[in-house]
Amino acid sequence: MSDVRFTKDHEWVRIEGDTATVGISEYAQEQLGDVVFVELPTVGADVEAGGDAAVVESVKAASEVYAPIGGTIVEVNEDLEATPGLVNESAEDAGWFWRMEISDADELEELMTTADYKAFLEGLD
Repeated sequence: MSDVRFTKDHEWVRIEGDTATVGISEYAQEQLGDVVFVELPTVGADVEAGGDAAVVESVKAASEVYAPIGGTIVEVNEDLEATPGLVNESAEDAGWFWRMEISDADELEELMTTADYKAFLEGLD
């Protein structure tokens, strides 16, 4: 069974065993508008929790995508290079950015559950 957590910077992470899939939230893609370019991390790169990992550019702005947890990048979503709009169409599914091997599962405790994230978003209005 997968477990999804969120950051205050609007990244999501889906945990499946020792692997995490990372992307930006539906809310984040709505704020960005039409995504026109995604710069993905390098496979094999080590990232730290909260560190820069990717860049997403839209018609409105360019934004850093931070690693919600630390680990090693094992796969990137190459579909985003040709079709960055997947982020808009399916931010929390087909529009994922990278998969990583988790280095410290305890870091997940610092992230918000889906219910916590929804409450966090309500506080932004």
